[in-house]
Parts: sequence; C-alpha cells; structure tokens
Amino acid sequence: MSAHLSAAGFPEEQVRHRARTGAAAAFPALEGYGSGLLGSVPAGQDPEDLLERARIVPPVFMPERLKKLIELAREPLYTDVELDAAIGGFAAPLPLYVSAFGSTQVASRDLGEAAGRQAGRLGIPMVVGENVVPVNGYRAAAEDAVSPLLGRIAAYAEAAAAHGNDALGGVVVQQSTEDADAEVWNQVYSDPVTEPLLSSGRLAFELKVGQGAKPGLGGLTVLGREAAARVAGQYATDEVFGTGDRVLRISSPGTFTEEILRQQIRLMRNNFPRARVWVKLHPGRDVAHAAATAWAAGADSVTVDGAEGGTAWAPSGFLARVGLPLGECLARIGRTGNCLLASGRMWEGTRAVKALALGAHAVGLGRAALLAVDEDPDDGLVRLVESIALEMRLLISAVGKYRVDALDAEDVLLPAP
Repeated sequence: MSAHLSAAGFPEEQVRHRARTGAAAAFPALEGYGSGLLGSVPAGQDPEDLLERARIVPPVFMPERLKKLIELAREPLYTDVELDAAIGGFAAPLPLYVSAFGSTQVASRDLGEAAGRQAGRLGIPMVVGENVVPVNGYRAAAEDAVSPLLGRIAAYAEAAAAHGNDALGGVVVQQSTEDADAEVWNQVYSDPVTEPLLSSGRLAFELKVGQGAKPGLGGLTVLGREAAARVAGQYATDEVFGTGDRVLRISSPGTFTEEILRQQIRLMRNNFPRARVWVKLHPGRDVAHAAATAWAAGADSVTVDGAEGGTAWAPSGFLARVGLPLGECLARIGRTGNCLLASGRMWEGTRAVKALALGAHAVGLGRAALLAVDEDPDDGLVRLVESIALEMRLLISAVGKYRVDALDAEDVLLPAP
C-alpha cells in the first residue's frame, strides 16, 4: 500500500479496500458468509428509522379501560389484554409470524426445522422462503433424508398437532421466478406432507415481489463452484470474488406491473383454490399503490418488508441506503381494513406495538427467530415470543386498550419531519 497520499475527511480506507479487492468490495466480508445475519445500520443508530424514533403515548383518560372494568367487575390488568389475531386468513394466538428463511446457508436445515417446530408449538404462522427447492431439490437424494422444504413443513405440522394447534397458525410457501420454473407450488399443493395443512385451511402461497434488504434485486447467495455447477440450469453466476472457489449466485427479481401483479394473484386463486394468497413487497416508493393493487386482486395478505429487514447476503450499499424504512411504509399505506403484515428489525415488544398501531395486523420475526433457535433449538423461539407477548400486553394496557386490534395511530407519536 502506498504511504505517499492521505485524504483527511474522505473515506480513504474504504477506497483503498476497493482498490485492493475489486468487485467483491460491494459485499460484506466473505469470511462472514454463512454465519452473519446482515441488515441495515444497527438498531438505534438509524436516523431514518421512524419506528425507533416514535414513542408510545398513553392518554390520561381511558374510556376503554372503564368499559373493561365494567365487563370484569374489577380494575383491569395487563394480563387481561387479548392478543389473538387473524393473520392472512389464519387464526393465531399472537400477532406474530416467522418471516421467510430462504436457501441461504445461515438458515441451515437444522435451524430451519428448529424454527418450524417451535413456530408450530406456538401456533403462529411460518413462511418458508424462496429458492429452497431450486438449490436443494424438492426431495432429498437419500431415501432416509428429507429435503429442507419438506423438513421445515413436516416439523411445523407435527409440532402443531402435538400441542393441539391443529386450528392455529399455518405454513406459507414463498415462490420466486426460479421457484416457478421448478413448479414449487404445484408440488407442494399435491404433496401428502402438506395435506393436513391444506385440509385445515392452514396452507398459503406467497408471491415474492421483493424484499427489504435488497429492494429491486433477487436473492443473492455465495456458492462453491461445484454447487454452482449443479444449479447452473436455474441460476446465473458472477465471478465477483475472483478466481477462487466462491461465486455469486444470482436470482431474478421478476418483473411486475400493475396488470402482471393482478394476473399473478388471479392465477394463484384459480390454480390453488384451497390455499391462501399472500404477497410480499419490498419497501418501494409506490408501496401503498402496490399493496392496494394486491388486495383489490384478491390477496388475503400483503407483507411489507422494510429497508431494515435482515438477510444472509446483500450488497453493503443496499443494506445502508436503499428502500423506505418500515415506519415510512406503514405511514404511506395507513390503516385500510385489509391484512397488512410488517417485517424489519422486529425483536421486542415496543417496536412491534408501534407497527401494529400504525396499521399492521402482525409482525414478522426474521433474524430474531434464527438467533433464538441458534441459542436454544428446543425453546429459544418460544421464550423470545413469550417475552415479546408480555411487553405487548404491558404496552397495550398502558394505552388503555385490551385487544391488540384496538391499537390506533393515536397511540404513537411520530417524530416531526
């Protein structure tokens, strides 16, 4: 490295890093791939994160508390708050769901199945992300093994049945362009593994329009050359890491217009009439129009993934500077009466309650869910959810309300522009 020049006040080291590394410098350090859960700037340090800057504001006069007092014939407590919710056509005991984990290495089979078991035990919905089948296959090669997709679904269904949750929650299978080529939904819809979910109305298909960590881009993962060769028929690759063993696997983001989105939803409803229809949007500037289009076409639920959403792999510039913050998305969409789900940096009750007050029907746990099952594959997610549920009850009671769907924008003070 030259020691002749310096540039005070300029990002000198970042420039030198790019000069040494080349195209790979657009991504986080390769050494962390497979173990790092990436996202935008750390919580509490993002000046554009409206949800972090917003405050929950209890009133002095609480007529809803008086109604509850009369109903109970005693002073109500936070334990009297009811958290059951309708989530995309599913009944759930809490306004929470497990967000999509796709084919990335961090969502390994063991962690994915552990999350599935605990989500089924809790009775909350679980989304299985894109590209699992094109990368790993629909069925495992060995007869005594199970594929990641079917393994997660089976783990969820078995745990739900064992804990008496046959009427709660559900599994949502996401599909992207490459998944459509692999006919993922067709295979899932006719598979005996999913029949118990389908017959009880607890299976949904989610059309992936985008994601918060990479708005406008498809999925990106890092593969060894041998693995990349196996999926060469489905994916393009890019040699951004040089001549070593690693290559960047590229997924298509898909192309959408209003009419394409409407037709896709109509096809889903016609081809899979027993499954619920979900749509996942990235935090685009026209997110309110896109959500309204999806609902008008018949979607049971629309998920908005804010720019704070986590991922296993994304360009660094996207993580820090692309897409609307989740709070801004919720403010633009407003309260519509349709099922709106929100994800992005959810891990505790205050952020969740703010999102619910601003119009979301439920919030998704992504990185938080993976970290919880990594900490304890048997009970970690259950304990995390228990802590969030307690905080929700405390906060909802504090604003003088006793049902989660009674929250309103008046309960949140947004920061001044």
